[in-house]
Amino acid sequence: MADITRRLGWRHLRGAPTAHVRHHRSGTLVHDGPGLSFWYRALTAALSEVPVDDRELAMTFHARTSDFQDVTVQATVTYRVGDPALAAERLDFSIDPDTGAWRGAPLEQLGTLLTETAQQHALDVLARTPLATALVDGVAAVRERVSAGLAAEPRLPATGIEVVAVRVVALRPEPEVERALRTPARELIQQDADRATYERRAVAVERERAIAENELASRIELARREERLVDQQGTNARRKAEEQAAADAVRAEAEAARTVRLADAEAARSVRLAKAEAEGAREVGEARAQAQAAWLRVHGDVDVATLHALTGTRLAENLPRIDSVTVSPDVLTGLLVRLGHGNGDGRGHGQADGAGDGHGDRA
Repeated sequence: MADITRRLGWRHLRGAPTAHVRHHRSGTLVHDGPGLSFWYRALTAALSEVPVDDRELAMTFHARTSDFQDVTVQATVTYRVGDPALAAERLDFSIDPDTGAWRGAPLEQLGTLLTETAQQHALDVLARTPLATALVDGVAAVRERVSAGLAAEPRLPATGIEVVAVRVVALRPEPEVERALRTPARELIQQDADRATYERRAVAVERERAIAENELASRIELARREERLVDQQGTNARRKAEEQAAADAVRAEAEAARTVRLADAEAARSVRLAKAEAEGAREVGEARAQAQAAWLRVHGDVDVATLHALTGTRLAENLPRIDSVTVSPDVLTGLLVRLGHGNGDGRGHGQADGAGDGHGDRA
């Protein structure tokens, strides 16, 4: 849109390089070209602004294939105004001299013209194409047909419109039909996936079998080696036992020989000791016999009184300890009587001996 400013009843227009401005005053073309800047009076000026840049027109429309299936076509047409003067004459590109806004909707008219023209050619080519073919080759076929149709449309050059490019973005069926069409492909993909899964499982099973066989072979080899180890250990144990038994036999023989030697030595020592003891006992017996004989000879030579005195002495030596002695009057009387008579007769002497013995006992 042009930039318009006001100054004391005058207007100043400043256009863009992509906008072609035409200024008529009293039916006479005064200014004509893109990117103009000039003063004018609003009451006498007739202005029009035609965009000359490339514009994108997106369109979406429905079509029906030869097997009566609805499809949606999404396309984009790039166009530009090649002859601004012709376009300004055929379409209303006039602008308000006070605001610079278009009085009409020229771009909408161009969009409707291009959309209907492209839709007409797309419907024509899809109406003779089945759905499966349209989904596979329909995009290229529609693009070529729409491009050729727009290039051959006589109204576009007469309006000053040039078609730069045509792009068909997508061609899609209805959602239910699209899902139905996807089902076989999905099934095939699923079958391929299942096949790959089965193959992977088969390979895994084969590998597991190989691993199990290797483990079994390893266990068998380990068992065989353990068997050889057990045999070797048994042989070693048996050899060790034999060597130990031989060593024990040698040790036992040596111990028996040593025991025999010790027994012989002990027997000889015992014999010598017994002989010595017997000799000593004989000598002691002889000495005792001699002493007893001498003792008897000595006692045979002494008198009876001396023997009685010795007997009392030996008896006193062997008696227990006497703490106190009680002398009765009868004993004391008899003792005094004996002392008074002396040793006059043998009876008195015997009594004195008896009293002496009693005294000795009490002593």
